[in-house]
Amino acid sequence: MALNPDRVRGILFDYGGTVDSNGLHWSEAFWQAYLSVQAPVTKEVFREAYVHGERTLARHPLIQPRHTFADMLRMKTALQVEWLAERRHLPEGWATAERQRRIATAGYACARRSTAAARPVLAALADRYPLVLVSNFYGNIATVLKEFGLETFFPVIVESAVCGVRKPDPQIFRLGLAALRMTATEAAVVGDSYDKDILPAASLGCQTVWLKNTGWKPCAGNETADAIISSFEELENVFG
Repeated sequence: MALNPDRVRGILFDYGGTVDSNGLHWSEAFWQAYLSVQAPVTKEVFREAYVHGERTLARHPLIQPRHTFADMLRMKTALQVEWLAERRHLPEGWATAERQRRIATAGYACARRSTAAARPVLAALADRYPLVLVSNFYGNIATVLKEFGLETFFPVIVESAVCGVRKPDPQIFRLGLAALRMTATEAAVVGDSYDKDILPAASLGCQTVWLKNTGWKPCAGNETADAIISSFEELENVFG
């Protein structure tokens, strides 16, 4: 399979894990942050804490539209570390406010680097195509885009917490296509998740660009997309 840029009239972008971490799943970005403070937990136990935090945020509207990405990372870190401490996966007294701050700060540095690298790529693509953001997010993505100086590239946002549809439901991509006023065959979808971005977008007939990095689970080895890249900056070559 090969992406045909001549057919592309608009692009639908995923955000979390794509724009803000260069394809690195946020569990992996957090794990690197835990390693940076020499957290005395195994990766398997950490992943349980990560899932706990994500499920808590899905059940309870703790994140509000005003919250920045820095706010989100502080909340997520607190939920994870508190879970680890309550279950005695951490030594007594280890889970200090300073260690939590350092974990969140390391995660934020990852987002800063990734969004800074993505900004000129998005600027070049936005000069040629209308861009729509289609993301599973918490209702605050407009605030996050402003935080990283990306708001001008996405005049239209389709956000799961707002529209009530979550990936991998293809309907969320249909909403993005409707915003573009295009058919699926006229659009390309860029995302880091094979299951949540690439498969549902391809099922509609969109061309797909898979930003393949370290995901939540290992690749099966038989995944396909119209273009597969390992760095966000490669998009400039993909779209010619």
